[in-house]
Amino acid sequence: MGDPQGFLIHERTTPARRPVPVRLRDWKEVYEDFPDAELKNQASRCMDCGIPFCNNGCPLGNLIPDWNDLVHRDQWKDAIERLHATNNFPEFTGRLCPAPCEGACVVGINDDPVTIKQVEVTIIERAFAEGWVTPILPSKVTGKAVAVVGSGPAGLAVAQQLTRAGHRVVVFERADRIGGLLRYGIPEFKMEKWVLDRRLDQMTAEGTEFYVNANIGGPVGEPTSIPVEDLTNDFDAVVLAGGSTTPRDLPVPGRELEGIHQAMEYLPPSNRVQLGDLEQSPILATDKHVIIIGGGDTGADCLGTAHRQGAKSVSQFEIMPRPPQSRSERTPWPTFPVVYKVTSAHEEGGDRLFSVNTTKFTGQGGKVQKLHGNEVGPDFEAIPGTEFEMDADLVLLAMGFVGPEKNGMITDLGVELDNRGNVVRDKDWATTVPGVFACGDMGRGQSLIVWAIAEGRSCAAAVDAHLMGESFLPSPVKPTDRPLV
Repeated sequence: MGDPQGFLIHERTTPARRPVPVRLRDWKEVYEDFPDAELKNQASRCMDCGIPFCNNGCPLGNLIPDWNDLVHRDQWKDAIERLHATNNFPEFTGRLCPAPCEGACVVGINDDPVTIKQVEVTIIERAFAEGWVTPILPSKVTGKAVAVVGSGPAGLAVAQQLTRAGHRVVVFERADRIGGLLRYGIPEFKMEKWVLDRRLDQMTAEGTEFYVNANIGGPVGEPTSIPVEDLTNDFDAVVLAGGSTTPRDLPVPGRELEGIHQAMEYLPPSNRVQLGDLEQSPILATDKHVIIIGGGDTGADCLGTAHRQGAKSVSQFEIMPRPPQSRSERTPWPTFPVVYKVTSAHEEGGDRLFSVNTTKFTGQGGKVQKLHGNEVGPDFEAIPGTEFEMDADLVLLAMGFVGPEKNGMITDLGVELDNRGNVVRDKDWATTVPGVFACGDMGRGQSLIVWAIAEGRSCAAAVDAHLMGESFLPSPVKPTDRPLV
């Protein structure tokens, strides 16, 4: 390593967030610029640990010590080559991934881990600024055609890998723009959409074809519907990468009242406002008492959005107990530490309540006005005497997703589902329908962006081998792999 004692000399430092009163007035990303000199110091904290557990902590197998050392030595062009060798979209993961690699960092055994995620995003931004990210054209054309359904991170990874292998790749997206949840689920303050568009420009130049407003297996007669037979007949292989899009609901009395919405009913219109499609979102938190049910990243996205819309108050509920401040014995190194996390949205305000359960909603005139709940114990049993009610003009359900939608494409194709409602894949990413493959959340269930990209890369290798008899594309994960949590 460039400085074997770097982790002894420098403390962990991350970029400062813009002041809360400033950033709540816009939708731009929340972080300030991070000086290159400080970043090189942070990269030097990557010690010569012998066995880099961070590589296994990352589903993509990112060569983290390599590019940390190269950044420390000011060899940025070599660093982006190492980074792109394992990750198609480091500008996405560097902004959105919760960094399981940092949880596995050897320095993190008894100190703060290396700021791997910040080094990653800085490398790719430097590469774009220097003009080093250019289209990679295939050296041969195979004459094979692959349809990819879904344009989230898994679908985009499959498409880019197979395009570079020389296949004709067509990506079908039922929304009006490419990107899946990267486009309409991730708020601007976490990732501005020019970041996505910039990468899509590269993919288009490489030859990947994109079709929007393409609802595979949609209702017959609708102009956006495309029969599944068109894909199975016209393409040599089909990849299902549509994600886990069925939200978990809350079947309690009063759920039908107006003002109770799923998170994915609330977040996309807010993004469309920033894209110029709408003057105002049809679901607004302005001057309302907002309650978000669900304590994960989607709930935090709703929280930051509600702040920017001028909510009167915001409370975020979580049925699980509050996580510990530091790694507990339940998540020992090098597993991903489940700890109390303060995101930029939490820093902006709002109340967080843990170990609470919602029992019902009440209101007048068909509109929600109150949420009723109680505290729960370790087994989620109600604790007597803890009943409460809160004002609620807008309730957002952010409790995760329970699998792909079971009608339309899934039904028409006839692929088998497992007991969790996800698409069954074998060791070669193939579904029970010949020539049809599946990757990402549609197969593994709701997961992280880094897993989606890793599955996309591995599925691409399997499809390439299916079409050509062998493949030289990398395959970082297997369908049976599970994260270290």
